[in-house]
This record gives sequence, structure tokens and C-alpha cells, in this order.
Amino acid sequence: MDFGKFWDKYGLYVALLFMFAMMISYSIEWLRVGVGKALDSVFAPLVETFGIPFFILIVILSAATGLYSSIIQKYTIDYERMNEVQERMKGFQKEYREALLSKDEKKIKKMDTKKDRMMKEQLELSQQQFKPMAYILVLTVPIFFWLLYRLSQLPNETITLPYQAGAISLTAPMFWILPAWIVWYMLCSITVSQVIRKALNIGGI
Repeated sequence: MDFGKFWDKYGLYVALLFMFAMMISYSIEWLRVGVGKALDSVFAPLVETFGIPFFILIVILSAATGLYSSIIQKYTIDYERMNEVQERMKGFQKEYREALLSKDEKKIKKMDTKKDRMMKEQLELSQQQFKPMAYILVLTVPIFFWLLYRLSQLPNETITLPYQAGAISLTAPMFWILPAWIVWYMLCSITVSQVIRKALNIGGI
């Protein structure tokens, strides 16, 4: 079987299935704790031997997440084609709007035929953007499992976030059910990702 053709045809479904499996694995305690314990032998010395504060460790791990996510996306998404399709779509939308305003039935009919082709290209791009998530999750989910495991051993770790009055426990909820450590992780990862994308000249998703 040609794996390339298989991935082109079914890659989106495989990625979605894998993403679903990763989310389900979060609810399986023995799996979550087992992965966390396994990684603890690798990451624990950063806390216990080198004394790195936990909130700084989150910065390091989230930066790593931003780095490998950006690199994976750079080599799995055709940004040049994506930009070309987006530019064509903008031109098409402008032309289609003008045809509607002018009530040119012949042109509108022609544009409707072209619209189906443009929508198909947009769908293909959307599918392409989902596929890297499988690779990213297989690296990110174990890190999250370790952070959860380690935080259960350090229940009194606190952090002072921007616009936050005073220190807050890393496990305390901040936005709805999101704990402070996840909010901090996301803020750091997004910030680092933007810097890396600029450096690697990677387009936005």
C-alpha cells in the first residue's frame, strides 16, 4: 500500500481519531499516572536536583511545545499553496459580490460553478491543517500527564500571573475549569510559537 496516498485520503480521519483517543486517555487514570511516573524519571531532576521553580519549568516545556509544533507544521503544511488559495478566494469573493450586485445572471451562474471548486480547495486546506495535530499531540499529551502527576506531588506551588492580584495556586481554577498552570502553559506556548514562526517564516493557521 502506498502510505502517501493513504495519508492523503484518510489522514484527516486518522488524525481526528488519534486526537479523540488522546482526549479519552486523559480520563483513564492508570494510563495518565503511568505515563506521568515514567516521565518523572526524566524531568524530576530539573525540580529536585537543579531546583528549577515549577512555573519556570512550565515555561521551558511550553517553549519546547511551541518549537516542535512550529517545526512539524512547517514541514507538513504547504503554506505557499495555502496562501495562493486564500488569495484566490479573496479575489473570487470580490468578483462574486460584484456579480450579485450587478444582477448579472450569466456571470453568477458561471461563478456558482467556480464556487464549488474553490470550496473544495478550502476543504482540502482545512484537512491538511488538521493532520499535524496527531504528531503534535503524541508529544504534548505525555508532557501534560507528567505536569499533572508532578503537581499532585507539589500541591502548594503558586504563581503570580499578569493582571492577577497576588499569588494563586497552580492547580486553582482561573477561567471556568482551566487551572492556573494550563493558562500559564498556553500563554507561554503561544508567545514562543509566534517568535518561532517569525524566525522560521512560517505562515499562520
